[in-house]
Amino acid sequence: MNKLYIIKIGGNVLDDPAALKKFLQDFASIKYPKILIHGGGKIATKIGEKLGIESKYVDGRRITDEPTKDLVTMVYGGLINKQIVAELQTMHCNALGVTGADGNLLKATRRPVREIDYGFVGDITVEDVNNTLLYFLLKQNVIPVFAPLTHEEGVMLNTNADTIASVLAVSLSKHFEVRLIFCFEKPGVLLDVNDEKSVVTRLTEQGYQGMLQAGQLADGILPKLENAFAAIRSGVKEVLIGEHTHLLANTGYDTRGTLITIT
Repeated sequence: MNKLYIIKIGGNVLDDPAALKKFLQDFASIKYPKILIHGGGKIATKIGEKLGIESKYVDGRRITDEPTKDLVTMVYGGLINKQIVAELQTMHCNALGVTGADGNLLKATRRPVREIDYGFVGDITVEDVNNTLLYFLLKQNVIPVFAPLTHEEGVMLNTNADTIASVLAVSLSKHFEVRLIFCFEKPGVLLDVNDEKSVVTRLTEQGYQGMLQAGQLADGILPKLENAFAAIRSGVKEVLIGEHTHLLANTGYDTRGTLITIT
């Protein structure tokens, strides 16, 4: 079975042009089929401030009201996505920038209102992936670059980029041996959030629950870990979390960072 790399990039890397270029060079060097999913929340917040659109959060999660929906559609699906695609084209990568609406690649269900109304936020499952079209694109040596946007009945929805990466990885595991990599500015999952040398090189589900109960995990890492374990439980070959210069070294794969395992 052929390898497929699914890589999610976010955090401060997207905000730093030099770091982003280095990441894209490393990404371009991977000699296997690959998919990139990007975030961009900090950039959306900065542009929103200039436009007078206030960012609202509950427990670290963005509330996507109608002005914010339009903002993230513009910033994620336009500015960030096309900058990444244009840069990859200079590196001889046939990148195709997409949202879930393009080719109906990824449908969603708008999150129902419970205690909190998250607004125009889409929840997704493996069944929502247009696996046939994605497989075709990969076989044509096209590199899909996903903005974290999905759709339902003509309405664009904001969807967590970590979740998109995990769901795509599970869906495509029937065709490929998938390596799922979550890249951000930290070297991996840290035992001590203030000590970047305290990397957990291998994290089991039991270890994850222990760290969670002990309050050792920063809010930003939680969606990555939730989605990492969801993927590994569902047949994804390997899941890694860490800084891109460690995870994408030369050959496109390295064992540094945090390896996610069931046991």
